[in-house]
Amino acid sequence: MRPRERRILDLVAAEPIRTQGQLVRALRVAGLRVSQATVSRDIKRLGLVKVPAQNGRARYLPPAEAAAISPDAAGRLARAFREYAVEVDEGSGLVLVKTTTGSADTVAEAIDEVRWAEVAGTVAGDNTILIVPRTPADRPTLRRRLTALLG
Repeated sequence: MRPRERRILDLVAAEPIRTQGQLVRALRVAGLRVSQATVSRDIKRLGLVKVPAQNGRARYLPPAEAAAISPDAAGRLARAFREYAVEVDEGSGLVLVKTTTGSADTVAEAIDEVRWAEVAGTVAGDNTILIVPRTPADRPTLRRRLTALLG
Protein backbone atom coordinates (compact mmCIF):
# COMPACT_ATOMS: atom_id res chain seq x y z
CA MET A 1 0.00 0.00 0.00
CA ARG A 2 1.27 3.46 -0.90
CA PRO A 3 1.94 5.97 1.89
CA ARG A 4 -0.71 8.29 0.42
CA GLU A 5 -3.30 5.49 0.50
CA ARG A 6 -2.40 4.69 4.12
CA ARG A 7 -2.86 8.40 4.95
CA ILE A 8 -6.27 8.43 3.22
CA LEU A 9 -7.40 5.46 5.32
CA ASP A 10 -6.17 7.20 8.47
CA LEU A 11 -8.03 10.40 7.54
CA VAL A 12 -11.38 8.75 6.78
CA ALA A 13 -11.12 6.76 10.01
CA ALA A 14 -10.31 9.86 12.08
CA GLU A 15 -12.85 12.34 10.74
CA PRO A 16 -15.98 12.41 8.56
CA ILE A 17 -14.65 13.04 5.05
CA ARG A 18 -17.72 13.76 2.91
CA THR A 19 -16.30 14.82 -0.47
CA GLN A 20 -13.28 14.27 -2.65
CA GLY A 21 -12.50 17.98 -2.35
CA GLN A 22 -12.47 17.72 1.43
CA LEU A 23 -10.10 14.75 1.18
CA VAL A 24 -7.79 16.66 -1.19
CA ARG A 25 -7.64 19.55 1.30
CA ALA A 26 -6.94 17.21 4.24
CA LEU A 27 -4.12 15.51 2.32
CA ARG A 28 -2.62 18.87 1.40
CA VAL A 29 -2.72 19.93 5.05
CA ALA A 30 -0.85 16.68 5.77
CA GLY A 31 1.83 17.77 3.27
CA LEU A 32 0.79 15.65 0.28
CA ARG A 33 0.32 17.37 -3.08
CA VAL A 34 -2.59 15.65 -4.83
CA SER A 35 -5.22 16.45 -7.41
CA GLN A 36 -8.89 15.57 -7.26
CA ALA A 37 -8.32 13.04 -10.08
CA THR A 38 -5.62 11.29 -8.06
CA VAL A 39 -7.86 11.16 -4.99
CA SER A 40 -10.70 9.79 -7.12
CA ARG A 41 -8.47 6.95 -8.33
CA ASP A 42 -7.25 6.30 -4.78
CA ILE A 43 -10.83 6.11 -3.50
CA LYS A 44 -11.66 3.53 -6.17
CA ARG A 45 -8.48 1.52 -5.57
CA LEU A 46 -9.08 1.48 -1.81
CA GLY A 47 -12.75 0.60 -2.30
CA LEU A 48 -13.93 3.44 -0.06
CA VAL A 49 -17.70 3.52 0.33
CA LYS A 50 -19.91 6.51 1.02
CA VAL A 51 -22.32 5.72 3.84
CA PRO A 52 -24.95 7.83 5.60
CA ALA A 53 -23.74 9.35 8.87
CA GLN A 54 -25.83 10.11 11.95
CA ASN A 55 -26.57 13.64 10.73
CA GLY A 56 -27.92 12.35 7.41
CA ARG A 57 -24.88 13.45 5.41
CA ALA A 58 -22.74 10.79 3.76
CA ARG A 59 -19.08 10.09 4.54
CA TYR A 60 -16.35 7.82 3.17
CA LEU A 61 -15.39 4.63 5.00
CA PRO A 62 -13.24 1.62 4.11
CA PRO A 63 -15.38 -1.27 2.78
CA ALA A 64 -14.98 -3.44 5.90
CA GLU A 65 -16.16 -0.63 8.19
CA ALA A 66 -19.02 0.27 5.86
CA ALA A 67 -20.19 -3.36 5.78
CA ALA A 68 -20.06 -3.51 9.57
CA ILE A 69 -22.32 -0.46 9.82
CA SER A 70 -24.94 -1.81 7.44
CA PRO A 71 -24.34 -5.14 5.71
CA ASP A 72 -27.63 -4.90 3.81
CA ALA A 73 -26.84 -3.33 0.43
CA ALA A 74 -30.44 -3.67 -0.80
CA GLY A 75 -31.70 -1.93 2.33
CA ARG A 76 -29.18 0.89 1.86
CA LEU A 77 -30.32 1.32 -1.72
CA ALA A 78 -33.98 1.45 -0.67
CA ARG A 79 -33.20 4.03 2.02
CA ALA A 80 -31.07 6.13 -0.36
CA PHE A 81 -33.86 6.10 -2.93
CA ARG A 82 -36.52 7.05 -0.37
CA GLU A 83 -34.41 9.88 0.95
CA TYR A 84 -32.73 11.29 -2.17
CA ALA A 85 -34.17 9.98 -5.47
CA VAL A 86 -36.70 12.13 -7.26
CA GLU A 87 -37.23 10.56 -10.70
CA VAL A 88 -36.15 7.68 -12.95
CA ASP A 89 -35.92 8.26 -16.72
CA GLU A 90 -34.01 6.93 -19.70
CA GLY A 91 -32.35 8.19 -22.83
CA SER A 92 -29.97 6.93 -25.53
CA GLY A 93 -29.57 3.53 -23.96
CA LEU A 94 -28.88 4.85 -20.46
CA VAL A 95 -31.06 4.95 -17.37
CA LEU A 96 -31.12 8.25 -15.48
CA VAL A 97 -31.88 8.84 -11.83
CA LYS A 98 -32.55 12.40 -10.69
CA THR A 99 -31.78 13.12 -7.04
CA THR A 100 -31.90 16.01 -4.65
CA THR A 101 -28.97 18.41 -5.05
CA GLY A 102 -25.66 17.00 -3.84
CA SER A 103 -26.81 13.43 -3.23
CA ALA A 104 -26.32 11.67 -6.56
CA ASP A 105 -23.00 10.17 -5.44
CA THR A 106 -24.63 8.59 -2.39
CA VAL A 107 -27.40 6.99 -4.45
CA ALA A 108 -24.95 5.87 -7.17
CA GLU A 109 -22.75 4.20 -4.56
CA ALA A 110 -25.80 2.36 -3.20
CA ILE A 111 -26.65 1.20 -6.73
CA ASP A 112 -23.08 -0.01 -7.21
CA GLU A 113 -23.14 -1.87 -3.88
CA VAL A 114 -26.16 -4.03 -4.77
CA ARG A 115 -24.17 -5.38 -7.74
CA TRP A 116 -27.18 -5.97 -9.97
CA ALA A 117 -26.26 -8.05 -13.02
CA GLU A 118 -28.02 -5.51 -15.28
CA VAL A 119 -25.68 -2.66 -14.26
CA ALA A 120 -22.33 -2.22 -16.00
CA GLY A 121 -21.62 0.97 -14.05
CA THR A 122 -22.78 4.34 -12.79
CA VAL A 123 -21.59 7.92 -13.17
CA ALA A 124 -22.82 10.49 -10.65
CA GLY A 125 -22.98 14.23 -11.01
CA ASP A 126 -24.45 16.58 -8.44
CA ASN A 127 -28.10 15.63 -8.89
CA THR A 128 -28.11 13.13 -11.78
CA ILE A 129 -26.86 9.57 -12.12
CA LEU A 130 -26.21 7.92 -15.47
CA ILE A 131 -26.54 4.16 -15.23
CA VAL A 132 -25.06 2.08 -18.01
CA PRO A 133 -27.03 -1.14 -18.54
CA ARG A 134 -24.88 -4.19 -19.29
CA THR A 135 -26.89 -4.83 -22.47
CA PRO A 136 -29.64 -2.90 -24.27
CA ALA A 137 -32.09 -5.63 -23.25
CA ASP A 138 -31.30 -4.93 -19.56
CA ARG A 139 -32.48 -1.30 -19.71
CA PRO A 140 -36.24 -1.93 -19.25
CA THR A 141 -35.66 -4.32 -16.34
CA LEU A 142 -33.25 -1.88 -14.71
CA ARG A 143 -35.65 1.03 -15.12
CA ARG A 144 -38.52 -1.01 -13.60
CA ARG A 145 -36.39 -2.03 -10.60
CA LEU A 146 -35.32 1.56 -9.94
CA THR A 147 -38.80 3.01 -10.49
CA ALA A 148 -40.20 0.51 -7.98
CA LEU A 149 -37.77 1.92 -5.37
CA LEU A 150 -39.36 5.36 -5.76
CA GLY A 151 -42.45 3.95 -4.08
